[in-house]
Amino acid sequence: MEREKERHLALVHGGGHGAWCWYKVAALLKSSGHQVTALDLAASGIHPKQAEELNSISEYYEPLMKFLGSLAAEERVILVGHSLGGIGMCLAMEKFPKKIAAAVFVSTWMPGPDLSLLTLSQEFYFSISLTTSCVLCFFLSSY
Repeated sequence: MEREKERHLALVHGGGHGAWCWYKVAALLKSSGHQVTALDLAASGIHPKQAEELNSISEYYEPLMKFLGSLAAEERVILVGHSLGGIGMCLAMEKFPKKIAAAVFVSTWMPGPDLSLLTLSQEFYFSISLTTSCVLCFFLSSY
């Protein structure tokens, strides 16, 4: 059986994490013969920028954009993102459509043309508010 072509996977961590969170997945993928790049987004992991230095979400995802911009013209990667990493993947897919072979969203937000980040965040805060209200009602009705 002929070995499948090596793939290059770029792993994008979620909020409050760093490239370190992918160490087991990266090791398994590498042992299967794939090339793996686990990125530290700005102010995460060992990235030198500090959180208070960030002025926008674009600055947070700058390491991902620089990485994709540095790839050879014919090179394509599979993006794998978790949590807040999904938003950066969406931005990257718009900016570098020819450099991304596929995207894997792992328990993440996935905005699109009809589902904006604003809509997602409003739904999220509504669900938190609703859950908090239900818990509070249950707690108060217990007394």
